[in-house]
Amino acid sequence: MTRPKGFFLVLEGIDGSGTSTQAEVLADFLRQEARSVVVTREPSEGPVGRFIRQGLRGELTDEQGHPTTLDWKSFALLFSSDRADHLEREILPALENGSVVICDRYDLSSLLYQSATSPEGQGSLPWLRAINARARRPDFTIVLKVGAKEAEARRQVRDEESELFERSELQAQLSQMYAEAQHFVPQDRLAVLSAEGSIEEVAESIRAQLCKFPEFAWMLTKGR
Repeated sequence: MTRPKGFFLVLEGIDGSGTSTQAEVLADFLRQEARSVVVTREPSEGPVGRFIRQGLRGELTDEQGHPTTLDWKSFALLFSSDRADHLEREILPALENGSVVICDRYDLSSLLYQSATSPEGQGSLPWLRAINARARRPDFTIVLKVGAKEAEARRQVRDEESELFERSELQAQLSQMYAEAQHFVPQDRLAVLSAEGSIEEVAESIRAQLCKFPEFAWMLTKGR
């Protein structure tokens, strides 16, 4: 099977770490350098992803119209299903067309968030890896590391309704887990970067990491 011609970059981190902002900043930079870029996210904008977002916002109801929630296993299966659809519908076609795909979260989020909310803790990782085993590996993953308190302050500034996984104690636990992200995806190429600087400082750190890849180095170092 011919390897896709594009480049698959994933940005990861706790809620408030700046993944969405940095995805757009990097995309703008690459477009200025005449690169084809697709910015996407998980949960995706597809049918399963939209259903997941309803669950995260607490909008699901039962037959009588009463609010209902999903357990961690149901969420895990939904995330893996959304990922399969996301790959076939958006990511793989874009890579085949030679685009840089920047994805805000991917299966590392599933491994961390679902194991953190599982009664089995990290004992659930073998099953979580199994249901995501067919997911195409990223070419590179960048984890944006930020303290839980700083991330919470950023979320409050957004003035948006909090979602299911945005509990302070859970985010603090996830912050520690993201610092050890390589343990969860030991075969992946991955870098953990501080995200506590300014937007431009973090963007510079991301571009410096991408300089390691020949397809980016020539454009990212121009003018330096």
